[in-house]
Amino acid sequence: MLEDWLFHLALPIVAYTGIASSALALLSYPVEALFGLGGAVLLLLLIGIHNSWDAVAYHVYVNLPRRQAQANDSQSNK
Repeated sequence: MLEDWLFHLALPIVAYTGIASSALALLSYPVEALFGLGGAVLLLLLIGIHNSWDAVAYHVYVNLPRRQAQANDSQSNK
């Protein structure tokens, strides 16, 4: 539950805040701002990979056994 809140709310807010602050700092500190932007984009990439992995794991461990059970029930009823 905490992991869901972290990866769906807290970390994206941190990443988008980093992008916005990098945009504001671009004129004064261009090198540091680009490193901040790169870090924020990398964080968004890792969040996306994690959330995709969660979706695949859910479908494999929850939906697939449920569908197999329904298929077995429909075959045994015939």
